Amino acid sequence: MSSSTPGSPPPPEPQPPALPEPAAPGLPAAPADPAEPVPPPTRRSLRSLELRAALLLLFMALLITGAVLYLMWARGAFEATQKLYLTTDDSEGVSVGMDMSFSGFPIGRVSRIELAEQGTVRVHVEVPVKDAHWLRISSVFTLEKGLVGAARLRAFTGILDDPPLPPESERMVLRGDVSAEIPRMVADARDVLQNINRLTAEESALSGAMRELRGFTTRLNSEQGGLLAAVTGNEADARRVSELLDRGNRLLKSLDAVALRVDGVVRKADAQVLGQDGLVPDAQAALRQLNALLQDARQTVVKVDAVLKEVQGVAGNAREATVNLGDLRADVESSLRKIDALITEINRKWPFAPKEKEVKLP
Repeated sequence: MSSSTPGSPPPPEPQPPALPEPAAPGLPAAPADPAEPVPPPTRRSLRSLELRAALLLLFMALLITGAVLYLMWARGAFEATQKLYLTTDDSEGVSVGMDMSFSGFPIGRVSRIELAEQGTVRVHVEVPVKDAHWLRISSVFTLEKGLVGAARLRAFTGILDDPPLPPESERMVLRGDVSAEIPRMVADARDVLQNINRLTAEESALSGAMRELRGFTTRLNSEQGGLLAAVTGNEADARRVSELLDRGNRLLKSLDAVALRVDGVVRKADAQVLGQDGLVPDAQAALRQLNALLQDARQTVVKVDAVLKEVQGVAGNAREATVNLGDLRADVESSLRKIDALITEINRKWPFAPKEKEVKLP
């Protein structure tokens, strides 16, 4: 017990230490008093923490590696490709990684750009093997650069039945730069405007032609001469042309009358020559009679031909008879010589032979 002086308040009684209020269910516990000392971590807890950190780092590395591999696969890094070399005179607008399209679909990618020995630009393009069948020997490659947007490398294949393009082929690129054509277009437009100014000038040929045309229309609309005066240039020549036209009309009328007379003469000649009593029917009758006479003459000639054949036969027989008569005569002469010899021999041997030794034949 402590002593207290009279008149001072009594000392406060010591209070028991306050206990932490229990946390509501589902809520985290209230933090401990910072004044209380924290117990040191155990070795087991440190190992568990290190293991969790290592697993987290490994998971992050795997996640990054998977993302990189997926991006590489999506970009076609693991596809089988073949090389294609494109040459051009300027590499402006060409960049590594740009696509080469066919019908709007990318079928290749630029992997490298280098300067060749001839001073040209050589573009290396990697084309996937699965898309290489769109490229043929007759394919055409273009580099198009418009006013807006980046350049486009495109491939065109007109005949898909041609042989496929072999790997590591080298082709020329056709450039189509619209911006490069603008100065030429401006120069052409300037030339056109200058030509228009020359044509529309007061001393130009077009202005002179328009003045001449205006004068012609004035003369044409005038009452003196009309169209003829406008064409010939003065009224006297127009009058002469009018007189010539009148003479031509009279001549045409005379020719018309002559043609009518000639037509009448032709009709009369037609009636006399081709009419019922004309020359043609008589000539036809004479021809028919002549034809009959010719037929009779033909028959007569046939008969004469037969007679001549018979005469030829008789002549042949006579010739043969003449030959036979010569042989007969020779035989007769031989027989007569034999008879003469026999009579001579008889007269020589017969004593009463006559003096005349001739034998008379009938």
